[in-house]
Formats: sequence, structure tokens, C-alpha cells
Amino acid sequence: MTADFSPDQRFERALASLRGLAVGDALGSQFFVPANYPLLKRRELPPDPWQWTDDTEMACSVLAVLAGHGRIDQDALARSFAVHHDFDRGYGPAVNRMLRLVREGGDWRELAAALFQGQGSWGNGAAMRIAPLGAWYADDPEQATHQAEISSYTTHQHREAVVGCMAVAAAAALAAAPQGPPQATDFLDAVIALVPRSAVGAGLRRARDMLDYDDTQTVAAVLGCGRRTTAHDTVPFALWSAARSLGDYERAFWTTAQAGGDVDTTCAIVGGVVAATSAGAPPADWLARTEGLPGWMPTGPGL
Repeated sequence: MTADFSPDQRFERALASLRGLAVGDALGSQFFVPANYPLLKRRELPPDPWQWTDDTEMACSVLAVLAGHGRIDQDALARSFAVHHDFDRGYGPAVNRMLRLVREGGDWRELAAALFQGQGSWGNGAAMRIAPLGAWYADDPEQATHQAEISSYTTHQHREAVVGCMAVAAAAALAAAPQGPPQATDFLDAVIALVPRSAVGAGLRRARDMLDYDDTQTVAAVLGCGRRTTAHDTVPFALWSAARSLGDYERAFWTTAQAGGDVDTTCAIVGGVVAATSAGAPPADWLARTEGLPGWMPTGPGL
């Protein structure tokens, strides 16, 4: 690694990202409620408290494993996902079934590989939870992508899901860099350079070419905004939005949410990346209105 970060520093960077992810997830999920649709158009906050979803629950496991092991241990991560799985948090049916079977003694390797007729899931679930890992590896974006790839396989083994997870981790690592994040174009170029060629990568290149577009709906129509809940329909738009608003959490959230689609997930990704920057924390009152992180979360590394 290129910087001598202590475990405590890594944990604090990752925790800041996790908090931003949780606010984006919890607030974004409120706009699935029809009564709140008009509030979104006016950029007004809905009633609180805001409860987070599976995005945050799984991200908490990612940080807990990093805190306990200093890296991704796949068995520990799959076990944490299964033990802390709350059916009511909005998991997809395939992951619900898989995590139940892991709790009952099933092998996550066989179960994840068997999903969707043996293709593995190409959903956005691995990408939605991974920003805190990128922030943990703020001094080493290449290691962030490696550890993200390892983490993805515990639930999502399709190439596009894996690359989407790698891209978000790379983005969060670059956002949390000690010298500060790059400018928007350089930021996306750096992410593109860190991930394999793929549909996600092609979407990221389109996202880079659309950074000067101000019409979010047009961008979402081209890149996707998670309506299909696939990695390649989610990650390019989320990183387009993050790249344009690094250091400005409120702007990033509203830009992302107003595109519609899988709002809790796109806002979780964007929130986790933007909050990894030194100036990108969510507003204090937004954080106060968001459900607290679960009590089983560690309070520091090695705990």
C-alpha cells in the first residue's frame, strides 16, 4: 500500500462512507411511497424516521468483516450476510432463498454459482453494498477492486455484477484518496482503467462522455437508473451522478433520486461514494433522521 494508514483510520474512512450509504438508501427508499412522489419533484424531505434496506444491512457486514479480518474473508462475509439477514429489508427473492439456505448449512459457493440457471446473478446487489470497502482502501484503488471482486462472489458471480462491484469500490477509493478526489472526467477515467472490459465498462465510458449533460432524465434514459436492477443498468448512472457532485452530498442525492428507477440502490451507491470524500458527509439533520446502524456493528477494527 502506498500510504501508512492505521486500522483506525481505515475504519473511520469506511464508516463515513457507510453512513452516507445508509442515508442515501434510507431516504431514497422513502420515494417508493406514492404519497412522497410530489415531494421528490420539489426536493422536499419526507416524514421521518427513514428506515434503511438490504443495501445498508449488507454494507454493514462488509465493514464488519473488514474490521475483524483486515480484508475480505469470503466465508466470514457469507456467514455475516446470512446471520444478519432480515427478510423485511427488501432483499430479492433469489438472495432471500440463498441466505436462508446458508443459515441452514448450505455452501455459499454452490448456491451463488447455481443462481439463474448457473449464470450467477448479474443484479446490482454486490455494487450497492461495497462503497465502504473502497473507502477502507483509499490508498490503494487496485486492492479495492481486488477485494471487491472477492466480496462479490459470495452472492453475485455473473461477470457484470462482479465488474459493477469493482467499479463502485474503485470510485469510493478514489473519492477517499488522501490528496482528494480527481476532477470528474479524470475520476471516471481512473475507474474505467481499473475494471475489465464489460457492459458496465462500456456504460462508464458513455457516462464519462455525458458529464456535461444537465438533463438527468436524458442521462438515465441512456445509461439506465436501476429499473432492471442489473449492475450494468445501475452503476454507470450512479457513478455519473457521483462524479458530478463529489463533495456535495445534497446535490448528489437529489440528482440521483430524481431519475427514478431503483432509487434506494442508486442513492446508496452515490451516497457511499460521495461521503467517502473529506467534504461529502450527508447533512447532519439527514443523518439524525435516518435509522441508526445496527447494534451488532463493530465500533472499531479488530472488535
